Amino acid sequence: MAKKYVYYFGDGKAEGDGNMKELLGGKGAGLAEMTNLKVSVPPGFTISTEACVEYYKRGKTYPPGMMEQALQALKRVERSMHAGFGDPVNPLLVSVRSGARASMPGMMDTVLNVGLTTKTVEALAAKTRNERFAQDSYRRFIGMFGSIVMGINREHFDDILKHKKQDLGVTQDTHLDAKALKELVASYKELVKEETKRDFPDDPLDQLRMAINAVFSSWYGARAVTYRRLYGIPDSWGTAVNVVAMVFGNMGETSGTGVAFTRDPATGERTFFGECLMNAQGEDVVAGIRTPLPVRQLEKHVPQAYRDLEHTYKRLERHYRDMLDLEFTIQEGKLYMLQTRVGKRTGIAAVRIAVDMVKEGVISKREALQRIGPDQLAQYLYPIFDAKAESHCTALGKGLPAGPGAAAGQIALTPDRAVEMKAAGSRVVLVRQETSPDDIHGMNAALGFLTARGGMTSHAAVVARQMGKVCVAGCDAVEVLDSGSVRIGTQTFREGDYLSVNGSTGNVYAGDIPVVESEVIQVLQGKLEAANSEKYRLFDTVLKWADDVRRLKVRANADVPDQARIARGFGAEGIGLCRTEHMFFAEDRILIMQQMILARTREEREKYLDQLLPLQKQDFIGLYREMKGYPVTIRLLDPPLHEFLPKREDLMVEIAQLELTGGAASVLEEKKRLLARVEELHEFNPMLGLRGCRLGITMPEITRMQARAIMEAACELAKEGAKIVPEIMIPLVGMVSEMKAQKDLVREVATETMKRCNVKLSYLVGTMIELPRAAVTADRIAEEAEFFSFGTNDLTQTTFGFSRDDAAKFIDHYKTVNILETDPFAVLDREGVGALMRTAINGGRKTRPDIKLGICGEHGGDPSSVEFCHQLGLDYVSCSPYRVAIARLAAAQVAITEGDAKPKGTAKPKPRSGKVKAGTKAAASKPAGRKAVQPAKRAAKPAPAKARRGRKPAARRSTRSKR
Repeated sequence: MAKKYVYYFGDGKAEGDGNMKELLGGKGAGLAEMTNLKVSVPPGFTISTEACVEYYKRGKTYPPGMMEQALQALKRVERSMHAGFGDPVNPLLVSVRSGARASMPGMMDTVLNVGLTTKTVEALAAKTRNERFAQDSYRRFIGMFGSIVMGINREHFDDILKHKKQDLGVTQDTHLDAKALKELVASYKELVKEETKRDFPDDPLDQLRMAINAVFSSWYGARAVTYRRLYGIPDSWGTAVNVVAMVFGNMGETSGTGVAFTRDPATGERTFFGECLMNAQGEDVVAGIRTPLPVRQLEKHVPQAYRDLEHTYKRLERHYRDMLDLEFTIQEGKLYMLQTRVGKRTGIAAVRIAVDMVKEGVISKREALQRIGPDQLAQYLYPIFDAKAESHCTALGKGLPAGPGAAAGQIALTPDRAVEMKAAGSRVVLVRQETSPDDIHGMNAALGFLTARGGMTSHAAVVARQMGKVCVAGCDAVEVLDSGSVRIGTQTFREGDYLSVNGSTGNVYAGDIPVVESEVIQVLQGKLEAANSEKYRLFDTVLKWADDVRRLKVRANADVPDQARIARGFGAEGIGLCRTEHMFFAEDRILIMQQMILARTREEREKYLDQLLPLQKQDFIGLYREMKGYPVTIRLLDPPLHEFLPKREDLMVEIAQLELTGGAASVLEEKKRLLARVEELHEFNPMLGLRGCRLGITMPEITRMQARAIMEAACELAKEGAKIVPEIMIPLVGMVSEMKAQKDLVREVATETMKRCNVKLSYLVGTMIELPRAAVTADRIAEEAEFFSFGTNDLTQTTFGFSRDDAAKFIDHYKTVNILETDPFAVLDREGVGALMRTAINGGRKTRPDIKLGICGEHGGDPSSVEFCHQLGLDYVSCSPYRVAIARLAAAQVAITEGDAKPKGTAKPKPRSGKVKAGTKAAASKPAGRKAVQPAKRAAKPAPAKARRGRKPAARRSTRSKR
């Protein structure tokens, strides 16, 4: 018996349901669920995603039995509709639409009115007694089928339509009469013959097969592939095909079509929101070709249908317990639902909807946390226009506020140009008459979009909400004049001119308006009262819920007190990485640092280090004060010394200029001495050279000074009553002997300092695991190290053998050709780097069961990597201060997903300080929850980074960059 590939729905009963998204796609599952709920849905059938996968496996050939099952289901549709597909008297028409399991709005193809032929168009006119409607449907079908299925440029059809309207002196399609539409049909057919050298297909079954093929093929269309790359959707999923009996919104003024949301997708406000067009077909609204009416206008035109729609949307939202995106058609006053799915929404809306639904008793707090993407939460941190600067600007025009936020940049008029300008380092605002799915690559490159046409449910608006971009849609003041210029209001702009768009108000301004911090950051900085910011209160509410369930602690990477203050504001529970080298680049210390490097003897170096000591000490005091008792992990000096000296090439130029101009002899001599030292310190591969613990071992006076500064600062605050537990981290350890040498030195200095200050402190000495050798010998290193912090940036480099400085040249290509699924410097590699981390964790805990484990690479702020760190059983992640909130939410989500959420009332764990003598193993049993980490099966593909909004990590410019 052939495998089942086709699932029928109709007459109140469906063969599928809403839980079958993987098989039926989102659209098919929604149609099946609505049918089972007895909602008014036209009958039809869904060809499964498995059929699409098999279609490609078989070289674009249908799997056995698929088409036979489709034709049997088509017979059932005919019986339900009391019409025949291709019948010359009572014809049935169908739509053929895509539907992957993940929503990909506009990225694949749809064909409406399949089944119209020279015979059935006449039958349709006779049956409906509406010649204009029949001819309008036919010309729409030829244009859509010709462009999507037969590959003819859509603009050719649009040009014919445009000229016809000009000839007749009309502006709207709806003003064309039956005669004009019939002439358009003939012109369209001539275009098809001219472009393809064959007649437009006139057999309904041929049309159906070709339309199904086109939908399958659109899965690998350029825009669909680009979209999947942006959002991490696997190629292997395939798309379903939905064949549904046509209902018509273009049958006159009591017919129409629309798209609606059960709540506002931009703000989250609890109000029925949407748009409609009377006497139109479905794609007209989404395409943005005509600016639609607010959905509530239906009440005037078709009051009963509107009441039915209002009842249906409330019923569906109660059933799905989420904000929904709905598509509907009204045919001569009767409502039909064509789609329901969980609606795309901005991050601002996602948080508000989740919080409101908890207050309404619809969902639990844990469900609410799962509804918010971590990178959606990040939209609360996006900048807004400076209010004073904006108040001095006059708006050129006003459109619909379709994507909140502020964007200012240079105008790009095509998606390709937007990509080029972004690559050149420009901030880009994409300006289009209307966007289409083919623009997806340019939309990804732009900060925001401005369109002349389209509404709040147009393509531009939907994509903006999904990408987290700023969008002003349907701005009547905009007119794209040609490929290089656009008129907005009374002003003409060239590509490259600056434009500012406010996606929260819809206003458009000339020039580059400065932006300021978001409301949330202004509250954290004390510039705005929390009581005056609803956004901050929503943001804070969600994070408090997250803290109630997550087990993973979240720290921040912070080098100076200002960064630490921001980190605490975002809820960081300590500093996971303080890079002490960044402190030496300040103006008051870089010259002292250079003198220390130039010194030839230990005594001379110590003289300059004594000058740096009080400066470092004050930095540490500042960090300790901001953290108020939370742990502070301080990494000793890591980069090679040459990074603190001027560049070799710059020195050579300066010396040549001094020699040519007769500069002061003392200055010339100093520059030459500096150059000689730079040459002496030059390394062919500094990333693997004299740096990290190697520097501390060969120049122990540097480690001594830093350890003393750390401990003196802690002792000084301890005398004030503060509870300080410094965590001193030795960088780039590869051997236990390196760890022991540096730890012994640190302990010696710590003991001396505490004795001199007459203070007794607890402190930890640990290491950064950033070399494969450290990971595989972690059991030995743990004999000395009291904590491990995974430096996953360098661990990724040394595991892959990739230089992060240079990997950007090929990683994008690797992703394009499916060698890599994600950039390993952005998303933690679970199979390679992750395997080394498991080895290190098991080895470390075998020796020291209570060893503290964390991660301090940039991966600490990536939601997928946070998930993996939870699964590995780490104690904390550490990330940029501005990613702390995202990491808190991600940690809560994985705790819920893994069934490992913190019970209510769980006490905070006490600080640990395990000690193990060198050469011995700890005899204690593993504490609760400290299972050895087993090798995992091949890791599942990380969740889409809509989070990531498509951002790539900046390539590292030097070894000084974040490790």
